[in-house]
This record gives sequence, C-alpha cells and structure tokens, in this order.
Amino acid sequence: MTDTIRLYYEDVTTRTFEARVLECKKEKKGFSVILDRSAFYPEGGGQPCDTGRLGPAAVMDVQERNGELLHYTDSPLAEGSVVTGEINWERRFDLMQQHSGEHLVSGLIHEKYGYDNVGFHMGSDVITIDLSGILTWEQLLEIEEETNRRIWQNLQTQITYPSEEELKEIPYRSKKELSGQVRIVTFPGTDICACCGTHVRRTGEIGMVKILSVVRFHEGVRVEMICGGRVLSYLRTIQEQNHEVSMLLSAKPEATAAAVKRTLDENSRLKYAFAGLENESFDMEAERWKNQGSALIFRGEMEADSVRRLADKVMHACGGRAAVFSKNPDGSYKYAMGQEGGDLRQLTKDMNAALSGRGGGKPFFVMGSVKAKEKEIRMFFEEN
Repeated sequence: MTDTIRLYYEDVTTRTFEARVLECKKEKKGFSVILDRSAFYPEGGGQPCDTGRLGPAAVMDVQERNGELLHYTDSPLAEGSVVTGEINWERRFDLMQQHSGEHLVSGLIHEKYGYDNVGFHMGSDVITIDLSGILTWEQLLEIEEETNRRIWQNLQTQITYPSEEELKEIPYRSKKELSGQVRIVTFPGTDICACCGTHVRRTGEIGMVKILSVVRFHEGVRVEMICGGRVLSYLRTIQEQNHEVSMLLSAKPEATAAAVKRTLDENSRLKYAFAGLENESFDMEAERWKNQGSALIFRGEMEADSVRRLADKVMHACGGRAAVFSKNPDGSYKYAMGQEGGDLRQLTKDMNAALSGRGGGKPFFVMGSVKAKEKEIRMFFEEN
C-alpha cells in the first residue's frame, strides 16, 4: 500500500503541487492514478471530493480505497512521471465554507439543546443536517444569529491529533466510536468535533450562514442551510425575483408581500364572480339540452372541474349521455362524460383507444383527455 502524503492536511490552502505518478490503471470509466503526494481531498464524511487537473488529465473523482488515495482521470499518466496537480480552488473553498459553517451550527445546537447531528450531506446547492431532536423555525433563527456572531469573531480554527489519554478528556462530537489517531477540529468556544474534512483557517472566511428550511424527519428534524458564497448567490436571486415582482405589481420592493396579498384578494373576488356567471351559463346549457337525448358539447379552454360540472348538469337534464370536451392550449381536449344509470366503461375504453386518450372513473361518469381533433371526436360519437 502506498502512503500518499496528504497535502490538504499540511496546508489546506495548497492549490497547486508537484507529484510523481506511482501507479496508473485503466478502469471502466477512465483511469485510476496513485501519487506520492496530493492536495486532492477524497470524498468522505459528507464532503464531496476535489476536482481539477493532473498535468494534461482532468481529475473527475477522488476516492480513498483501503487506505489508497485514488485519483480518477479522463486520460492516462505515465508511471514515474512528475506532474503538476491543480485543484479547482473555487469548488474547494466553497466546500470548506459549507463544512465549517455546518460545524458551527451543529456545535451550537448540541451546546444549547443537546441534540446530535446524525446525518450530514453537502449538495451542490444546499447542505442538509439531520438532527436527533425537534427544533422550531424560531429556535433555528436564533441559532443562525448566534452562528453568524461567532463567525464574525474571526477566531482561528484549531486542528489537533491528541493522544489516547488526552482524547478521553476532550468533549468532542462524533457519530461513532473512534480508535487509533483521531483528528480533532475545534472552533473555539463553539464546536469540538472529530472530523477528517477540510475547513477554513479562520471563522471569518465562512462569511455568513443562512438557514433555509426545517422539516420533521424521523425522530427529529432535517435542516437545509447554505454558507459563504452561496448566501450571496441566494440573496442575489431573491433580490432579482423581488425586483421583478415589485415591477409587475407597481409596488416598492419592501411592500411586495402586501401587494401580492391585495392581488390575491382581488383574484379571489373575481373567481367568485366568475364562478357565479359560469354556473348561470351551465344552467342555460343544461336547459337547452333538456329532454334532447345524448349531448356532445365543445367549449374553449376550461378548468377540469368546470368541465365536470357542466357535464353533470347536462347529464341530469338531457335524458341521455352528456359528453363535454374542452380544448387545451396544446390542441388536445380534456373531457367529462356522464349518463344517469348508464355504464360508460366500454365506450370510454373504445374512445381512449381510438382518440389516443386516457381516463376513467365510475361506470356512469368518467373524466380524462384525448389527443384528437374536434372532427375526429365528432366522428367517433356519430359512430357510437
């Protein structure tokens, strides 16, 4: 087994380095490369791996297998050659910000409520933390505020490898029992945790933490959060969205919520008025078909529930089968069809087959859609 020197533990800010290729093997997808020294962090502990380049080859993945640090590249490297490694620093620093911010949040929650972080994942957009107890949104906002205060103190991150005896005296967080040499990451006054990941050198480099959501998960909660540069991107997106809303509603940015509420209230009043007019229209249509036998009705674009209600009214008036079709924006039709005391199951099956449709329901009332033209629908009903 090759003992690759882990440069990311010696200096987390190392971006480029020289290394000798000790081994290069062809794999199913690309090549696996072992170096004598590397600044590429492998996937582990909830943190994604580094990416970047090794000479002419792109590093797509980095994994640790049986103590070996494997760099998966898109092209081979000559064994014995010396290559220049370059990690994707923007990605690495983002992951350092996310991981360090998670430490502070988890540490403060553990300190204040005694809950453990039982699950942790760093995605490309958000971090998720699974906690062993219940926290409200208000409690998490307090944690967020205190976390940011600790960040702005700009305290130095401490990395230590205590002896077995020293470890017994350290109140560190860990998801499992540990043996052998343990790497302890300390954010003074906030968190002490056994962790193998990469972290910022000082808390100020995290920038800011923003908690986005909390939901019940198993016996506790799942929290979504972002840190550092992701907070800036998030705020920009929210600002752009709010600016667009304020322009559409002719409202000041700080008054968009009130403007949206007024718009929704007005929309509810209009919907209520429209529903009354629609019901009058449906009553008139039902009266027109009274005792006329089977009815086939085509309408412009309507909501599915409106199609249902019209078919139901006409069904009870016409004395036969009532079929209502409403055209969709894509040219297809939604339908509702009913017949008092009837059995439409076979007719519906035949119609769906003939008109590229789908749908069903009760024997006497069905709903669905068809991908056919009005002429084709009329022809089907003339024949059935």
